[in-house]
Amino acid sequence: MLARSAVLVDSEPMRPDARAWFRHRTSSAAGLAEIDLDAVLHAKRRGGHRVSVVLPARNEETTVGRLVTELRERWMRRLPLVDELLVVDSDSTDATAAVARAAGADVVATTDVLPAHGTRPGKGEALWKSLAATTGDLVVFLDADLVGDVSHYVPGLLGPLLDDPQVLYVKGCYTRPLEVGGEVQPAGGGRVTELTARPLLNALWPELAGFVQPLGGEYAGRRSALEQVPFVSSYGVEIGLLIDLLQIGGLSALAQVDLGVRRHTSQSQEALGAMAGEVVSTVLARAGYGRPGYQPLTPSGLLTQFRHDGSVFVPHSRAVAVDERPPMVTVAEYRSRQAGLAG
Repeated sequence: MLARSAVLVDSEPMRPDARAWFRHRTSSAAGLAEIDLDAVLHAKRRGGHRVSVVLPARNEETTVGRLVTELRERWMRRLPLVDELLVVDSDSTDATAAVARAAGADVVATTDVLPAHGTRPGKGEALWKSLAATTGDLVVFLDADLVGDVSHYVPGLLGPLLDDPQVLYVKGCYTRPLEVGGEVQPAGGGRVTELTARPLLNALWPELAGFVQPLGGEYAGRRSALEQVPFVSSYGVEIGLLIDLLQIGGLSALAQVDLGVRRHTSQSQEALGAMAGEVVSTVLARAGYGRPGYQPLTPSGLLTQFRHDGSVFVPHSRAVAVDERPPMVTVAEYRSRQAGLAG
């Protein structure tokens, strides 16, 4: 369904299992030309799959409407690939929900899903609750701040899941342009990945070294796998999912797809520092998985950064502690709902 894209120079050192995985489990969907849409749709129908697309969103009124419109037109009206398109509004203070609803998406607020369990801030909360608000056995997650042509993302991410029943989870990868001072660097984005996530993964889970964008916000998975793992409520959710799904399925159950280019709004250095802090906390909480004699690490949960007011440095601290939701399959309301759907 997808073109193979993994290219490695044999002389370059790389852990053998990561190298083999990269060659075997990396494919390309950099544009619709790389995707056999008839084969994707046929595989969906043959497997009796139901596909849900989820957009977690917080204050994304400027981008979510166009994205929803594009997804509905391409994958629900022209080609019946997506059965459910849900925007999960995470405490927006702008018109995100209204814009998404007007564009044709189903919209729920995190506060209205599993209300007996309360609500927490963060992207991971929206993703976790989306499992209780959707019905697809295959779930595609896309960030709501995407710009440019991303119409190939959905079939691209679904391809490996439809092609191989052993694959449980698919990460998107891409180049990420960075705009600084009005100047665009074609591949300068992903600073938290390069300075924090990648070094940590290579040190602690070197078998995951083949993932190009471990923190990328575009991925898809089987509900049967996603419901078995916890969801970190903060920006550590992506790296947490990657590590936890490795534990339950093994490396061969993971795949990645080259989606081409991803454009979105760049964050400030201070904001990136906070994201990095949440990633570090998430990794440290998992650092002993499968290691005999491991003593759990207890991160401080606090990140102190500094601003200069023109005369002195002023410390500014924020919480970056790991706040996790349990595997959805352990939630009684969810189990009851799934039993009802199956019946």
